[in-house]
Amino acid sequence: MARLVSTALCALGRLLLVLPLALLLVTGFGGEALAAQWSADQLTVPANPDGTEVTFSEQEIKSGRKLFNNSCGECHAGGITKTNQNVGLDPETLALATPARDNVEALVDYMKDPTSYDGEYSIADVHPSLRSSDVFVKMRDLDDNDLRLMAGYILVAPKVQGIQWGGGKIYF
Repeated sequence: MARLVSTALCALGRLLLVLPLALLLVTGFGGEALAAQWSADQLTVPANPDGTEVTFSEQEIKSGRKLFNNSCGECHAGGITKTNQNVGLDPETLALATPARDNVEALVDYMKDPTSYDGEYSIADVHPSLRSSDVFVKMRDLDDNDLRLMAGYILVAPKVQGIQWGGGKIYF
C-alpha cells in the first residue's frame, strides 16, 4: 500500500510540473510577449554643453552598452568607479566635473583624453583613452562613433536604471 501511495505522489508531482508547460503550449504562450520599450524621453540626452539634444535608437544604446561593458565595464560596472567610489558615472557627478561631462560631446572628449575630476591635469597615463591606447589595448579598435555610442549609453543608463546606475556598492 505504501508503494502505491508513493507511486501516486510521484505521478502527481510530475503532472504538476508538466501541466503548466502544456497549458503554455496550448495557449500559445499567453499571447504576445510584452517587451520593455524605451520612450523617446529616455533615449534623448544632451549632445553638447549648449543644450542641443540627441535621441539615440534602442539599437544604438544596446551597441553602446556592449562597447561600454567590453571596454569600460571592468572598472565601471553599473556606473560606479571601482578605483574611487566617490566619482561615479551618475548624472550629478558628471555634471559637477570640470568641465562638466554630462553630455555626449564632453564624454567623447574625456574618452579621447581624460582629465582629473577638477580638470587640472591629464590622467591618460592611468585611465584608458584613445590617447593611451598603446597601453590600454581595449581602446585601440574604438572610433569616434563607438565613443559616441558609449557616451549615449552612459547618459541613458540612469534614466532606465534609476539610482542604481552609479549608486555604488550599496546596490551591488
